[in-house]
Amino acid sequence: MARKSSGKIALVATIGTALGAAAGFVAGMLTAPKSGKEIRTDIKDVTKKASDEVVTEAEKLKKNVETRAQDAQKKAEEVKGRVEQAVEGAQKGYNKKPSSSLKKKLTK
Repeated sequence: MARKSSGKIALVATIGTALGAAAGFVAGMLTAPKSGKEIRTDIKDVTKKASDEVVTEAEKLKKNVETRAQDAQKKAEEVKGRVEQAVEGAQKGYNKKPSSSLKKKLTK
């Protein structure tokens, strides 16, 4: 089973929490002894607050993903440099003529 990234889990948790809170609030408002105008105002306020929270969490998630992508890019470039050095060293070793003592050992 594949592991979910912590960013995805945080996003799903945030959205689930916001939707659950909104649904609970709406259910509470519909059963509360308030006028329709008061209920609509309350629903509008809670919806705005939940929306703001989701936007804030999405921005945090975006920054986190950008930071991780930059880190991954740096590591990939480091690995690329190491691989290039290793290939260059291998090519030099392959192209190097064997010493006379090594030739004697190989021909025996």
